Amino acid sequence: MKTSDEIPSNDAPVYMGLPHERVLRPRFYVALALTLPVLVLAMGPMLFPSSAHTIDPRLSGWLQLALTTPVFFWSGRFFLRRWWQSLRELDPNMFTLTVTGTGAAYSYSVAAVLFGHRFPASLHLPGHGVPLYFEAAAFITTIVLLGQILEQRAHARTDSAIRALTDLAPATAHRVRADGHEEDVPLADIAVADLLRVRPGEKIPVDGTLADGGSDVDESMLTGEPEAVAKTPGDKVSAGTLNTTGSFVFRAERVGRDTLLAQIIRLVEEAQNSEAPIQRLVDRVSAWFVPAVAAISVLTFALWLWLGPAPALIPAVVNAVAVLIIACPCALGLATPVALVTGIGRGAQAGVLVKDAAALERLVAATTVLIDKTGTLTEGQHRVVSVRPEPGTTENDLLALAASAESPSEHPLARALVAAARERLLPLSAATDFVAEPGQGVRACVNGVVVRVGRATDATADHSSATLIGVTVNDHFAGTLALADPIKATTPEAIRELHRLGLKIHMVTGDREAAARVVAGELGLDGCHAGVTPARKQAIVREHQARGEVVAFAGDGLNDAPALAAADIGIAMGTGTDVAMQSAGLVLVKGDLRALVRAVHLSRATLRNIKQNLFWAFAYNIAGIPLAAGLLHPFTGWLLNPMFAAAAMSLSSISVVANALRLRHARL
Repeated sequence: MKTSDEIPSNDAPVYMGLPHERVLRPRFYVALALTLPVLVLAMGPMLFPSSAHTIDPRLSGWLQLALTTPVFFWSGRFFLRRWWQSLRELDPNMFTLTVTGTGAAYSYSVAAVLFGHRFPASLHLPGHGVPLYFEAAAFITTIVLLGQILEQRAHARTDSAIRALTDLAPATAHRVRADGHEEDVPLADIAVADLLRVRPGEKIPVDGTLADGGSDVDESMLTGEPEAVAKTPGDKVSAGTLNTTGSFVFRAERVGRDTLLAQIIRLVEEAQNSEAPIQRLVDRVSAWFVPAVAAISVLTFALWLWLGPAPALIPAVVNAVAVLIIACPCALGLATPVALVTGIGRGAQAGVLVKDAAALERLVAATTVLIDKTGTLTEGQHRVVSVRPEPGTTENDLLALAASAESPSEHPLARALVAAARERLLPLSAATDFVAEPGQGVRACVNGVVVRVGRATDATADHSSATLIGVTVNDHFAGTLALADPIKATTPEAIRELHRLGLKIHMVTGDREAAARVVAGELGLDGCHAGVTPARKQAIVREHQARGEVVAFAGDGLNDAPALAAADIGIAMGTGTDVAMQSAGLVLVKGDLRALVRAVHLSRATLRNIKQNLFWAFAYNIAGIPLAAGLLHPFTGWLLNPMFAAAAMSLSSISVVANALRLRHARL
């Protein structure tokens, strides 16, 4: 039995030192409900002067105190905890800056409510009393809480990707006993050397070697190629791949964590766990900004206490707090999330779904794009591209005979033949005595003749990357059909634009060398890696990264998942597998590479907007710090009234939001 110390707390940190977003969510709802009336009480008299006398200023102050206190201490509890940790570990970050600013605003406002009558007369506004800053403390806490919830949701994709990979293996297997009888056993009970039967339509449970029978196995989860692979005794089979046509028995060789599928899962886990969190510009600036502001505030207090007019304590406290308030990161808290939310919305309109905001930011620095072939550069399914009948036979007759013979089959090439015949509106005849011969093709009786459809090796084919199908009628050769996976019509334009944007494009595919080279040559790619496994795809990503390149990987299949997870930016095609989309940070909805071009434009526009926002967020505050500290008082007698500090914060926030909203109309 676990002790209380061994049971994880509900608010145990899971990311960025904060608990799970399900713990943060109710705190956000409470913060939002309490912050809205605080904003009305604080900003109402300024926005609507005619309403200034509808509520007594002291009553308004007490109401704001009552509403803001639970927001600051309960909703912002975990920020306070991170703030204290950053001070204890001397590791300033965004939480240090946020809580220092909100804490100064809250503490000053509490003092103003309790002891406002003792504040200098110059700080009192006619009919309003001493200015309060509860709305700043409540609003900043609420908006930062929302940003952390959104970020945690993005990082939750890791678990769903791993679960989807695990579900690819069947839960049970058919084990053949020594007496020839079969028994269903859990996957965990399978041992090396066990004989296992796989029936048509079932997934292969573990890795092994085919011992008896034969079939065509769909290995697209490993290779990304839609064409099923013929398996005969002695051939290797892998866990998670799909048996399409025949029944066979194979001998288990690698089980449990040793299977290729399990290795893919581990690769995805390791890549995601090793992925360094993005180093936000805010945190980098905070490393010097927070200590600098704190030092200026302390120095201000000391100088006013030493040199200020009697009673020196009150102006020392007021001016020291004014420094912290003018540096309060209201606009800073808005600068990044508002731009990201606006950019993400603009991306959705353009067919780019941003699952991880960090991926959008990293895409700006990308130098190399590695792209899978099948389903990404190409259509992802075979089509008939050439029909070459022998003399005495027409194209339509040859295609109709082949499609009729293949109509009972579920093989991908068979479906392509049937689809081509239907596109030409050719009538299909019933196929009788149908026999599928793994590795050889099919045989059937169509309209009283025996039709055989199988692989051909005609070297004179017009398409060097095509799969050739030979057709015989009553043992007489009738012609050849060529099937190929055509390049998407939009791909050449997208590749040209990516090159114009300064990106190098390399193809990484599990397809054979000849087919890959043809596609790479037609598109003018910068490099080509063919015949690669999922692990090799990930290794290629690592090799490019080791050369100092920032790598984006675009793919659509399970075999791409490790590479998608390892890349600096993972980009999944919306037409691909769930695993690919869960392992990626960006999803191109229509599977069109032109959306990748739009994603690059979007990332650059968004990051440029964020940098502009951060500049204005800091510029307003930094410009006001000398005034807040009273630096000009000995020469001009000027002191920064805290009301102007609030106005500066509001103005910086308005400018940041207005600038971010320009992204809604960004040209992609």
